[in-house]
Amino acid sequence: MSPTASYIPHRVSFIQKIKIKFFRLFRLRRGPSLKLYTGFGNKDSCTIYGHALSLCPLPRKKYRRVFWINSLALLRMFMVKPMKDATVKLLWDGEEWETVTQKDGFFKFEWKPSATLPPGSYPVKALLMKKNASLKTIATAEAEVIVPSSTQFAFISDIDDTFLVSHSTNLRKRLFVLLTENARSRRPFEGAVNHYRALHGIDDHIKEDNAFFYVSSSEWNLYDYIREFVRQNHLPEGVYLLNQLKTFSKLFSTGQGNHDGKFFRIVRILEAYPQQVFVLLGDDSQKDIDIYASIVLHFPKNIYCVYIRRVRIAGKPHVREMQKEIEKAGVQFFYFAHSDEAIAHSKSIGLI
Repeated sequence: MSPTASYIPHRVSFIQKIKIKFFRLFRLRRGPSLKLYTGFGNKDSCTIYGHALSLCPLPRKKYRRVFWINSLALLRMFMVKPMKDATVKLLWDGEEWETVTQKDGFFKFEWKPSATLPPGSYPVKALLMKKNASLKTIATAEAEVIVPSSTQFAFISDIDDTFLVSHSTNLRKRLFVLLTENARSRRPFEGAVNHYRALHGIDDHIKEDNAFFYVSSSEWNLYDYIREFVRQNHLPEGVYLLNQLKTFSKLFSTGQGNHDGKFFRIVRILEAYPQQVFVLLGDDSQKDIDIYASIVLHFPKNIYCVYIRRVRIAGKPHVREMQKEIEKAGVQFFYFAHSDEAIAHSKSIGLI
């Protein structure tokens, strides 16, 4: 008997064949898988997020400036199927925690390590367990938890239209850019990289690097996309806190989610580092100014300065109104059109 004699092709239905070809064409992984994102912590506690999925895209390997390839790559990011009520275990330094995923496959771990953590990066592993008596492991994922140094400043930045040109207020243009470009072909605002690198202290070997947190209304579907853009453009590495995962049916509302969640994600960061002073960076295309004004109202002693990029030629009167409220709380504010202006201002107030 030949090595392939046991294979009986007629037992595979026509529909199954179509599905197999579809998954191969779109490079989708069928079966249980885990996504584990970079976590953050302080000397006493840690937090990390992730998703359990039964369908997800394989990592992108090639980047070409070809319309249909980039369009296909974007569509793949939203071809996900969450696993609800799945059991996930977290392994950390000989200790173990367990949780259950939410409806969208999302899970979160918050824990207190047995020993005080000095600044650094710590490996962590998650296990997806099969629902049976043995709780067999059916998928794994690894990431790291970052415990930043206690530096003079830390930074919380929006992404779309703050340093990445995204056309957030125009869904048609936003989708066109997402469909025609990729993480390596898209460009940041002129001067934005220099500003962020200077704020972070990447090129200053005398001082320790300041921590960066990227908080956005973009969905977790775009996590790898955004990280690749940051790396490609040599922006500061950091921790990402994004918006609720979306399935394919909601693709055309990408980036248009509930912005209130962004406020609470920023609050989590501030509560994790109560002694740290932060700088907030955003833009006037959506709700950043309102969210940041609320943050200043609740945490005036923890915010040193707020930066808002002016995306449109004419500034928004509402931004100027919120500026008065922010400055009244004793927090500095700068509304700018070009990053060179922001760099000069950062130098003048001692951030650079």
